[in-house]
Amino acid sequence: MRLTFRLFFGALFAWSAIAALPPQLLSQQMDATAQRAGVSLPDAPPAQLTTPEGEAGQQAQPAPTTPAPTTPSQNAPTGARAGQDSSSAPAPPPQTDAEKSQREQASEQLKAEEHQRVMGVMATFNTTTNRDALPLSPGQKFQLFFKGETDPWPFGLALVVAGINQSENTYPEWGQGVQGYAKRFGGAYTDAFIGNFFGNAVLTSILHEDPRYFQKGTGGFTKRFLWAAASTIWCRRDNGTWGPNYANVGGNLIGSAISRIYYPASERTVGNTIEDGFTVSAEGIVGSEVIEFWPDIARHYKRKRAEKAARQQAPAAPPAPAAGGLK
Repeated sequence: MRLTFRLFFGALFAWSAIAALPPQLLSQQMDATAQRAGVSLPDAPPAQLTTPEGEAGQQAQPAPTTPAPTTPSQNAPTGARAGQDSSSAPAPPPQTDAEKSQREQASEQLKAEEHQRVMGVMATFNTTTNRDALPLSPGQKFQLFFKGETDPWPFGLALVVAGINQSENTYPEWGQGVQGYAKRFGGAYTDAFIGNFFGNAVLTSILHEDPRYFQKGTGGFTKRFLWAAASTIWCRRDNGTWGPNYANVGGNLIGSAISRIYYPASERTVGNTIEDGFTVSAEGIVGSEVIEFWPDIARHYKRKRAEKAARQQAPAAPPAPAAGGLK
């Protein structure tokens, strides 16, 4: 276990020197601005009418007959109120609608991700193939965590891990039999629950990191393999940039430290705490590799099955005529 752990992280830290990283996703929101037009009406606008005789007295007569200039005081407040209502009132709703639309789109993307599985069994809710996926709110991060930990998959995985530990008599203080198996099952599930609670919900909300694995899906095998392996220590942030995955590694260490409470006294050492925390991080690499390459395996299997079915349905070719049979 320790040798495997060192090999995993030796390759992992070697990859961190690679300069090819995904481009920063820039999100710019255009704010709509309204221009306010001010109109001022004179109290006594002079008439601009001309007559053939050119008398000044006749120029002033049309002033009281024009309806628009006679009531400037009545139209001005109405125009001012209309200008204020048309310029200031609609300004807040576009921002609110934009934020609401973004939350709704992120929620729709999250709901689609909550149906993802490998081989129809392994839940991959923390995975997305959309490189432009919208960031999750803290509430959505907690929702994603609870959805994953209440799925049958982590319970089934804990049953398998407990069975392996039971067969190897891991933690002899817990004994054998049903009681020993129950303790090992409870420890395995609680380890995953606590680690994911801090690593995928609490710390990601505080540090503004995205708890999801962004599947690469394209490129050569080596690049995709290193991409999946590096997801343990490198992640996308809520603002679209990429950086160290503090939440994942920190959550695993916190979970390992808390687990010392219910593990046997012989396991309550600093060395065991650190080793278990980083071992869980290394085990996450295996899960990322499965998630990354499973679609390719599934497509290969479907293609081979379709080719086999096509060969079986193809009609048999008629036998070739014997030489000299036709004259």
